[in-house]
Amino acid sequence: MADLPTHTIVFEILTRLPAKDVGRSKSVCKQWYALLSTQDFVKIHCSRSVVSSNQRVLLIDDLTCSVRPIISNNNDYGPSSTVTFPFHHQNNVVSILSHLNGLLCVCLNHTYELLLWNPTTTAFKRLSTPDSHGFYINNLDAIGLYVDADDDYKVLHIKRRSGVLGVYVYSREVDSWRNIPFITRQEYLSPHFNWSAGTFCGGTLYFTVCECWIGGTNVVICFDVNSEQFKEISFPPVPSNGMVQGVLVNVKNVLHMFASTGMFEMTIDLWTLQGDYWIKVLSCPPIPPISLSLWCDITHYVTNGNWFVMTKLGKLFTIEMDMKPFECFYPVSWFRGFKGAVFVQTIVSPSI
Repeated sequence: MADLPTHTIVFEILTRLPAKDVGRSKSVCKQWYALLSTQDFVKIHCSRSVVSSNQRVLLIDDLTCSVRPIISNNNDYGPSSTVTFPFHHQNNVVSILSHLNGLLCVCLNHTYELLLWNPTTTAFKRLSTPDSHGFYINNLDAIGLYVDADDDYKVLHIKRRSGVLGVYVYSREVDSWRNIPFITRQEYLSPHFNWSAGTFCGGTLYFTVCECWIGGTNVVICFDVNSEQFKEISFPPVPSNGMVQGVLVNVKNVLHMFASTGMFEMTIDLWTLQGDYWIKVLSCPPIPPISLSLWCDITHYVTNGNWFVMTKLGKLFTIEMDMKPFECFYPVSWFRGFKGAVFVQTIVSPSI
């Protein structure tokens, strides 16, 4: 350590600071401000911030927006702190559409505008343009946030308008939208199909596309973020004699799906993607009957030896598991109303 340059030692220490402390450290001197503003520093700091101790739950209701730490010992929330939106809104009508490395892609429901927002640093960037890019319509559009091989944060916006599909990519680096080709089955453009938000895993964005009735078609659409090519893969072979809901989650850069089926009783299976095929990891016992409104209100699952299925009303039930790959909270979310997110605290900026 004695042989290391002072600059290297300082860099190593600062990349391990909490995100808010990095912000305060920028005011120490001009040299530190320049160092902490470089993309190399932000990238390394982000890679070291994606740990369970930096995870937070952001919840929005009609009156407040709050951020809570997650206490891993008892799988519960810590004390909340109120967050003030740095952008104009109406009655907290803000939908969280996607999140990655501390950035949230949100929609202002009164104007339909898309924004990138870091709730830790409070920085935000409007993505809407005068030529009608960056406007989101709920139940018709789908959003995915990702990072490409050049470390450029991008937003994929899939738009369905009157049976016509348009696919657009926003680049943080060049601050503009562009259209890319996407040929898919015509029926997926129908409003009878529900597109999930994109889940970024291993250089690919994944979307579930599910028909909105019992026994309908369910598929997964994959978008390679570097080649910008789409392909379709099958859904896990789950029973189709009830409602089907597949929720994707990236666990240690391996794609998993919680697939729930049923009507009055739910069965939930955990699957993992290997190549283009799904392998069942575990099956949970049938969940006691709960109302459909509560089922759709589930905001996230908690997995840490025990699996807690929670709603805004509190914990519904607990499933004991012997699996240890799950070491922290993962946002496998249905987000009815898009009112919550699990995110990590970083200094990643929504703009360059």
